[in-house]
Amino acid sequence: MEKDLEDIFLNALEEHQQKLLRICSVYANNSDDSQDLFQEVLINIWRAMPSFKGNASIGTWMYRITLNVCLRIQTREIKKQRKILRLSSIRVINLQNESRDNSVDEKLMKLRSCIKTLNDADKAVITLYLEELPYKEISNITGLKENTVAVKIKRVKTKLLNRINGMS
Repeated sequence: MEKDLEDIFLNALEEHQQKLLRICSVYANNSDDSQDLFQEVLINIWRAMPSFKGNASIGTWMYRITLNVCLRIQTREIKKQRKILRLSSIRVINLQNESRDNSVDEKLMKLRSCIKTLNDADKAVITLYLEELPYKEISNITGLKENTVAVKIKRVKTKLLNRINGMS
């Protein structure tokens, strides 16, 4: 039984690893944090493997766990930062101003930066949309109705476009 779970886990990971990594990168501040977050996601997926019932595809199930872990850790980090700010009563603003020669990289960085400013629900929906998941699967992962997903994506796209154009 343990070997079967391991095989299922490894096959699913091989198929979905890059998407899971990209989701983690949206919720992380840098590549090291992204890797740490990804490791935490993998641990949570492995621990939850015995509870996988197959009601949804393994990919949908993994995305749901990934989003939940990312949101939980993000919330924990926000609380920790608030404590630090209260204790020191100093506001820390972290502005990363990396310039890239490649305009595609620059546009991607702008997009990621704008996505990070969205609320958690919008961030989750647009991240899954950018991973080219169908609305139905996004609906299954987030618990939103499919029509709500479509409306949210349209609104978030408009919001992101306005923010990106404001950065130029």
